[in-house]
Amino acid sequence: MKIAVSGKGGVGKTLLSALLALEFVRNGYSVLAVDADPDTNLAATLGFPAPEEIIPVSEMADLVEERTGAKPGQPGTLFKLNPKVDDIPDKYAREHQGVRIMAMGRLKRGGSGCYCPENALLQALISHLLLRKNEVVILDMAAGIEHLGRATARAVNVFIVVVEPGRKSIDTAVRIKKLAADIGVTNIVAAGNKIRSQADRDYLKSNLPDFAFLGFIPYDQSIIDADISGKDTINNLSKPVKDEIARIFNKLIVIMQEKIQ
Repeated sequence: MKIAVSGKGGVGKTLLSALLALEFVRNGYSVLAVDADPDTNLAATLGFPAPEEIIPVSEMADLVEERTGAKPGQPGTLFKLNPKVDDIPDKYAREHQGVRIMAMGRLKRGGSGCYCPENALLQALISHLLLRKNEVVILDMAAGIEHLGRATARAVNVFIVVVEPGRKSIDTAVRIKKLAADIGVTNIVAAGNKIRSQADRDYLKSNLPDFAFLGFIPYDQSIIDADISGKDTINNLSKPVKDEIARIFNKLIVIMQEKIQ
């Protein structure tokens, strides 16, 4: 199963990505978590030791040059559009608690041609990861779809947009859904987070009528407290949050089984 997770900054998409990765591992799946958010917080959220030492692929200048034939930052040079990437996950992924992780780094924007080799390597690597079989890939993305293209969109089984009660979060969710649909992602669902009441659920449902919801994760003060004190967020969750993650996991399994059939 290939899962992409997006949403407005601060809504909890990285936490959901981490919790789903661990839930899949606990249920016997091989999991690769891909941090495609420029903030690169997924490893820290998963409790990886020394997460700051995980270097994003886009910042591995020697690797970029080796695979594309061009040095990063040199404008006007020729480079390979389809570099070899199949060995990169085994060489560069880190593992902790059964979850393997890779950080992609930021895609460079148009108008800066000297950065094209990094983009070529990242796009080829994402395509390879999403097309690999026998592995759950969870892609933690920024509030957009920058790392996905039309060629890779078809490989995404479920595109989850994380939302919290609030106008900005809803507006971002609508924008993300349109962008994803434009490149061929069809199975777009939502997951509510920081839910304090039934009114919060109703608010999200009424303002996002075109979304099917996987679940509603309750507000958990222990997550904020753990972040403030520097404690491990994953191991300081309330039972209601854990129970809701389990329900979301079960719904994803149903989706996966339906696609197989």
